[in-house]
Amino acid sequence: MSNHIPVLKLAVGKASPLGAYSSQTPDGDTVWNFAVFAPDATALMLCLYQPDTEELLGELSFSARTGDIWHLQVSGIETGTLYAFKADGPHNPDAGLVFDAGRIVLDPYVKQLNRSVSFNERLYAAKSHYMLAKGVLSEHEFDWQGSVKPVIAREKTVIYEAHVKGMTMLHPDVPDELRGTYLGLCHPAVIKHLQQLGITSLQLLPVAAFMSEPRLNKLQLSNYWGYNPVSFFAPEPRYQYRDALTEFKTLVRSYHQAGIEIILDVVFNHTAEAGEDGPLLNLRGLANKHYYLFESHADITDFSQHCNYTGCGNTLNVAHPAGQKLVMDALRYWVTEMQVDGFRFDLATTLAREHKRFNPYAAFFQIIAQDPVLSQVKLIAEPWDVGPMGYQLGQFPAQWSELNDKCRDTFRAFWRGDKGVLPEFTTRLLGSRDIFQKHHKPACCSVNYLTYHDGFTLHDLVSYKDKHNWLNGEENRDGHSHNLSCNHGIEGATKDAAILANRYLHKRNLVASLLLSQGMIHWLGGDELSHSQRGNNNAYCQDNDISWLDWHLDSDEEDFLNFVRQMLLFRRKFSCLQQLSLLDDSYQLHGDKHQIQWYLPDGTEKQQHDWHDPERSGCMFQISNKAAKASLLFVFNASDKTVALTLPQRPWQLLFDTSVDKGLAQSRTVKLQQYQQNAHSISVWQ
Repeated sequence: MSNHIPVLKLAVGKASPLGAYSSQTPDGDTVWNFAVFAPDATALMLCLYQPDTEELLGELSFSARTGDIWHLQVSGIETGTLYAFKADGPHNPDAGLVFDAGRIVLDPYVKQLNRSVSFNERLYAAKSHYMLAKGVLSEHEFDWQGSVKPVIAREKTVIYEAHVKGMTMLHPDVPDELRGTYLGLCHPAVIKHLQQLGITSLQLLPVAAFMSEPRLNKLQLSNYWGYNPVSFFAPEPRYQYRDALTEFKTLVRSYHQAGIEIILDVVFNHTAEAGEDGPLLNLRGLANKHYYLFESHADITDFSQHCNYTGCGNTLNVAHPAGQKLVMDALRYWVTEMQVDGFRFDLATTLAREHKRFNPYAAFFQIIAQDPVLSQVKLIAEPWDVGPMGYQLGQFPAQWSELNDKCRDTFRAFWRGDKGVLPEFTTRLLGSRDIFQKHHKPACCSVNYLTYHDGFTLHDLVSYKDKHNWLNGEENRDGHSHNLSCNHGIEGATKDAAILANRYLHKRNLVASLLLSQGMIHWLGGDELSHSQRGNNNAYCQDNDISWLDWHLDSDEEDFLNFVRQMLLFRRKFSCLQQLSLLDDSYQLHGDKHQIQWYLPDGTEKQQHDWHDPERSGCMFQISNKAAKASLLFVFNASDKTVALTLPQRPWQLLFDTSVDKGLAQSRTVKLQQYQQNAHSISVWQ
């Protein structure tokens, strides 16, 4: 033990729970218990450091072990002291053992880091402990001020996807020192904006501590999005003003007090330790062959080759009890201690791979379904990964919702003017029941969206034909090329009034289609502000004004923002837009039941053979509720010609038309039965 270390008392401690946990003795002293899963280690050390300088205080040997768990109890540690581990054991990569006794590793259960993790090649090569951030040993108390979780029904959920930093870096009302932080994101001006939009749930890009890839460091770029985790528990220090843990809880409390949920984008499919040549940061240095998946040949595991179902070098083995426990413990921690309301699982197919294949009845699903905590929160899957048979849209349990990329692509193709898309467009509009079958699942299993953080923003979708990712350092090879976008005659920004008018009409049609559709709604933060990434559809490494939202709007942008607010209000006003329960669907027998009738432009009922005309690019249908004696009529015209309509049965009141008055509903009302539906437009009637 070093001479620098204060007088400490050591004891055997307990094997559970994993991680570092404090308790109080009857005398009021703080006792820390450390428990670490490291089944193949021959020795384990607890390393303690000064809070301010990270100078080593001393190293303590774990003398106790129960099964696969090493444990140690220490009293006398001063609050704020930093810690990490060193694990000794065999170095035999062919057997999956890569211990390095001279290198510190983070506690996989660390709850708070003293700083962000930044890879330094020189320090790493020298095995300097200054390369790695450290865990913070301090007790935390937080006053939730009686705030409660909003518990928004799935069918009423409107998600707003945001980046903690990008949301506020340019916000004029957020104080300079708070921009880009957790406290900046919960500034009253930001919360008010979301309330005025009608957002129910804020979904944050990864806030669990992450590290930029060494490759990006060499390019003088960074992993801005954060999909490269080093800790599944600790909030990212990059976004702190002083204390990430307290400030993240403050964010959650502020949004709950405003009636808005917090959903976290979580990455449990891979870690920043990457592939075979990646750094030892935590899991690999403690239990490499248990925490990760490896390739196999003739049923013999090849520990020299990681399974790379994620495209990031490694794949977490959630089917192994240790990996499974790590993920479940992290999820419960965020729900109970941090009070979040749900999760969006990145590359969720990976989490349900058993024997490397996706299993719709995987233990991961079963454990969550019976867990009294996790079964009550929102669960959203990105239902694919890059491994074999990785695309699994529609195969997740009914209590899960899934990102519906078919909805995204169909809406884009329809309003771009692609032929033969109408039947699929209407299928997506009414809940994708070909994927999420009636009788078995509700329509809110489908998460409908136009844009996501990966891909074009909505404004770029109507402004660029091709991606422009040159600043990413990969010669424009990265990012998706199948964008289904349209630039309306000029690539990129323009001041041409006619082109701008067409672009905003195109956006209004896409937005109206999304917000009139059946399912859970996902909105990319910034789309309502007409945010442009200048054609970059993979801005994961752009920590600058390409990604940061610009809050200064011109008149066109203000009008569009008002249209988005109007459409979200419209969706809330009519229950049939939130949950369409048809007479022939037995999934839900209670509540309102609805009927749908389809019409041709002349007002006659549509027949089966009419659906097979590839030249049709428009439709008219009515949703009626007999109990309430209320009906809505929807008209979609994606053609480049005006269509003369005879509205069915009786005079209707026009609620809005995306091609008239910039789509904004006027105080005046129009009641008629004949109507000229302009090219490229939507109208809704009551």
